[in-house]
Amino acid sequence: MNSYFDKLGRTVLERWQQQNFSLEAFPELTRIAIDEAPPSENVDLEEMIHEFLSNDDQPFQSQSGFGQPELVAFNHPRFYIQILFWLDGTTDIHQHEFSGAFHVMQGSSIHTEFVFEGAQSVTPHLRIGDLQMKEIELLETGCTIPITSGRECIHSLFHLDTPSVTVVIRTHHDPGTGPQYTYLPPHIAIDPIHADALTMRRKQLLDVLETLDHPNYATLVGEMIESLDFERGFTMLLHTMSRLQLLEEWEPILATFQKKHGELAKGVPDTLAESRRRESISQMRYHVEDPDHRFFLALLMNVPTRKDILALITERFPDQSPIETILSWAGELIEPTDFGLTLLDAAFPEAPDGTNEAQFDLLIDGLRHAMEEESESKIETAEQSEIHAALAGSCLRPLFL
Repeated sequence: MNSYFDKLGRTVLERWQQQNFSLEAFPELTRIAIDEAPPSENVDLEEMIHEFLSNDDQPFQSQSGFGQPELVAFNHPRFYIQILFWLDGTTDIHQHEFSGAFHVMQGSSIHTEFVFEGAQSVTPHLRIGDLQMKEIELLETGCTIPITSGRECIHSLFHLDTPSVTVVIRTHHDPGTGPQYTYLPPHIAIDPIHADALTMRRKQLLDVLETLDHPNYATLVGEMIESLDFERGFTMLLHTMSRLQLLEEWEPILATFQKKHGELAKGVPDTLAESRRRESISQMRYHVEDPDHRFFLALLMNVPTRKDILALITERFPDQSPIETILSWAGELIEPTDFGLTLLDAAFPEAPDGTNEAQFDLLIDGLRHAMEEESESKIETAEQSEIHAALAGSCLRPLFL
């Protein structure tokens, strides 16, 4: 592997040994080592790719599915260095069972940190609480961020460029810091590594019934939800939600779950609705390549209110009006369909005069009106009110909070 990474790895090893391999010292130690000679300034990416493809003398490569792909650049029994390529990857909100630091070698990302307040363990693999955004920042090429294992470092990354490349120096595993929870805002944390074979097979069987358009699909799911414990029941709701909504059977089955589990289920409806919204945005990312549009999607996914979204747009584009910037992006993202127009996942029927041009203008005007600071005090036309409701019910919802 590239000699730079061998030198970096040996520098980290020597300094960490001087700290008696303290896990507490490792994140800051690795951050400093990276920033002294950043990969973004010292590694030719094309040359590194060529060397990796043509030279068999490489560190042991893991079977990890993380990254697109992951290359192991240095390997030691106590830690290793990985290079992660991201073509369309967006990480879930998560914590780690390892510590270290990551560096943006190429591209840029939205990095969001969270805190999980009032946490209560329902099972060893599921917790309920309130997930709150603590900080959000734009990471440009050259930025380095320390990683602390455990619940003190809950974060997510939304990669803006294709490809984005990150370099990670990390321990293999920090004892006592698991499970490595994935967080479903605003109220659930689950252990994604937990292997429940029975639940997995039930999901697969339900997928068969869905494919066959089985007439008793909803009835069978409802009976199952009525009998399952909270953890398995929540998992099955998450898996069947889209199909049940399509069948118009979602509300009674969700009510069955809530009745069975009472106070524990209080935050489940909001969590499931938010999960679907975030998944919708994540899927859009596969088809959106423009970095500014990806930045917009990242804000919609991770930033809870219009005020915070406007502030981050102003930070990145200080010479532009943030509302005008959003309207410009919206205009670029609006697409015609056989039935009217769509803006991301919000659909609008054909205008009364049958022209998409008239509907486009009406949609942009409605979006502008809805986002204006004092729009609540202004009278909306029937068309504006309808557009406002459609937008607020889509992935654009944070613009109206």
